[in-house]
Amino acid sequence: MVQLMRRRRAEEETQAGDESQIPESKTRLIEAVPIPFGDPLETLLLSSGGPVVLRDLELESVTVDALREAGVELIVPLIGQGELLGALYLGPRLSDQPYSTDDRRLLGSLASQVAPAMKVAQLVREQQAEAKERERIHQELQVAALIQQTLLPKELPAIAGWQVDAFYRPARAVGGDFYDFIALEDGRLGVVIGDVTDKGVPAALVMATCRSMLRAAAQRHTSPSAVLADVNDGLVPEIPPAMFVTCLYAIIDTEAGEVVFANAGHNLPYVRHDGGVLELRATGMPLGLMPGMGYDETKYEMSAGEVMVLTSDGITEAHNAEGEMYGFARLMDRVARRPINDDVLNAVVTELEAFTGEGAEQEDDITLVVVKRTSSAQASAETFEERRQVMAKFVIPSEEGNERIAIAKVSAAVEGLGLEPARLERLKTAVGETVMNAIEHGNENRPELDVDVQVCANEESVSVLVSDQGGDRLIPEATVPDLEAKLAGDQTPRGWGLFLIEKMVDEVRSTSDGATHTIELVMNRKGVS
Repeated sequence: MVQLMRRRRAEEETQAGDESQIPESKTRLIEAVPIPFGDPLETLLLSSGGPVVLRDLELESVTVDALREAGVELIVPLIGQGELLGALYLGPRLSDQPYSTDDRRLLGSLASQVAPAMKVAQLVREQQAEAKERERIHQELQVAALIQQTLLPKELPAIAGWQVDAFYRPARAVGGDFYDFIALEDGRLGVVIGDVTDKGVPAALVMATCRSMLRAAAQRHTSPSAVLADVNDGLVPEIPPAMFVTCLYAIIDTEAGEVVFANAGHNLPYVRHDGGVLELRATGMPLGLMPGMGYDETKYEMSAGEVMVLTSDGITEAHNAEGEMYGFARLMDRVARRPINDDVLNAVVTELEAFTGEGAEQEDDITLVVVKRTSSAQASAETFEERRQVMAKFVIPSEEGNERIAIAKVSAAVEGLGLEPARLERLKTAVGETVMNAIEHGNENRPELDVDVQVCANEESVSVLVSDQGGDRLIPEATVPDLEAKLAGDQTPRGWGLFLIEKMVDEVRSTSDGATHTIELVMNRKGVS
C-alpha cells in the first residue's frame, strides 16, 4: 500500500479576493486515502507523468470514489525511479477558480523535487528499522547465551574409577544445545545431552524448561525411558508450535559399570572398546511433539578402559569449504582411533576444526560429552588409601572460635595442591562449619575434649577428617532450611549446618565407632567453580 500525504481542501465558501489574505482557518486536512497496489489509479498515475484532474477520470476504482467523496479535485503523483511513492491530494482552490495549466505545471515541478526527497526519507527509515532489528536480534542472542551458560553444569562429576569430560561451544546464532549431570541415589549418575530446534531466546527458554523437567523426573523415576516419557508429556503443552527437543538420557551405575539409556530422537552414542566401536541404538520420538510416547531402553556394561561418546548434530552436520559434511562415519572413525593420552574429547574437536577450516563460521552449537571408565570401583577403593598422603594432622580444644584455627591450618596444608580459589573458599567454609558442629554438638563445648583434624590428599582429591568424642550420640540428617517452618515452630535449625556442608564440598562421609564420630569432607582437585 502506497503511503500518502494529507492534503488541504476548502472548508467553507470564501469571498473573491487576494488568496494570500485568506486565513489558515479556512482550510483543513483530510485523512490520507491509500492507493492499494494494482489499483487502476496507480497505473494511471504512473503513466500520466503529471497532475491528474479527478473529474476527468473514468475509472472503476474504490480509491477514486473515496477521493471524490473527500472532495479532492487534483491528484499530483510523486514518482521516483518508476515507483509511485505517494500523491498530493488537492481540494478546490479557495478562489473557486479551476486549476490552470500553469498551476499544474508548477505542481508537477514541485512533485519532481519532492519525490527524490521522499525516496531518501524512505531509505533512511528502512535503514533505521533494520538497525533496530539488528540490535533487537543481538540483544536476544545475548539473553539466550546467558540463559544457556547459566544452566550448563558449573563443574564436571569427579567419581572414583571414572573420567567425565564435556565441551560446549555455541554458534553465533545461539541454538538450544544443552548437557547436564544429575547425581542420583546409590552412587548412580544421570547424563543428559539434548538439542532444541530453533534458535535465540525461544530455544533457550525451552532448553531451560526441559532441563528443569528432566531433573525433576530423574528424582521420580529409576528408568531413563520413564524419565523421557514423563518429560515429553509435560513439555507438549508448554513448547511453542513447530519446536521440539531431541534428547538422550543415560543412567550410569558407577560401581557395576552398567549404562542404561533411552533416546528421544538424538544422535546415537558410541562406545570404544578393545574390538572397535559400537553404536548403541534406542528409538523414540523427540520430546514435545506428541503426548503418550514410549521410549526404548538399551543397556551396556562398560569395562575399564572403554569410552562412551555423546554428541550433538553440530559436529556431524558441520561442513567444510567445499560443502562436504563431517558426518557420522568420520566421527565413528575418530572415536575408534586412540589419540595421544587417550584424550578423545580434544581429538574430536581438533579434527573437526581441521575439517571445517581455520576461521570458518560455526553453523550450529557443538556439544560433546565423553565418559571413560578408568578402573573398576573395587580397584579404585583398594588403591585409594595406598595413594593418599597425610598433609597435616592436629588437634584443637573444644572452645568457641577455635574453628578459625582449623580453617587456617587446613588452608596452609592444601596451599600447594592447586585448588581453584573458589573451591578452596568452599572447603574452608565446610571445615569451619564442621569443626563448629564438633565443638558444640560432639564435644558439648568441653575444653578438655579435643577435636582431631587430619588433612589427606591424592592426585584426585583432598580429604579433611574432623573427629569428635560424640560417637554415641545420634547424628542429625541434613535439613533443607525453611525459615517459615522454623518461625512456626515446625523445624529446628539442627541439620542446617550439615545441609550447608554438603553444598560446599563434593562428598561428605560420616562414620562412628561408638566413641568417636568422624565427618570426612572430600573436595575433588579438578573441577570448575
